[in-house]
Amino acid sequence: MNDLIAKRYVKALLDGRNVESATTICNDLKTISSAFAEEKFISIIASSEVKTENKIELVLSFLDNTSDELKNLVKLLGSKKRLDIIPDITSELESQVAKMNNSYTGVVYCNKELSSDYISTIEKKFSEKFNVQLSLSQNVCDYDGIKVDIDSLGVEISFSKDRLKSQMIEHILKAV
Repeated sequence: MNDLIAKRYVKALLDGRNVESATTICNDLKTISSAFAEEKFISIIASSEVKTENKIELVLSFLDNTSDELKNLVKLLGSKKRLDIIPDITSELESQVAKMNNSYTGVVYCNKELSSDYISTIEKKFSEKFNVQLSLSQNVCDYDGIKVDIDSLGVEISFSKDRLKSQMIEHILKAV
């Protein structure tokens, strides 16, 4: 639900903006969103005992120079009791700015550490394939194979040992 609400705010924020001003607002929102990692901050924002004006002042205090648009956004969110969706707005705005810049991020899942040369080769190949700027990070997990996930592009490519085994067995059974 919060994602849908955040998308509407981001759409209004980006309407008629260039990439530079959208990036500035996104960076300011990232600063504010970092405060949501603290439990004490979240409890203040969620508290019914703290006045809305004080919550708005607290959120705006994280920024030195804020644009009028961002001040108005925080005031609007405060008046609608939606300050808690600022991280959702930030993540949606980040993805929209990435689309505007034609640069994307993705994750490579594997069960062992891959060399940085291998990761950069994958980045280069996918960048050429999709005609974008791509930055990949690595997540070492228990995935038995390799999977490249570029969520903002809607791309997921994987190779799994288990899947290969099952396909080989299926192919042998069909041949018999």
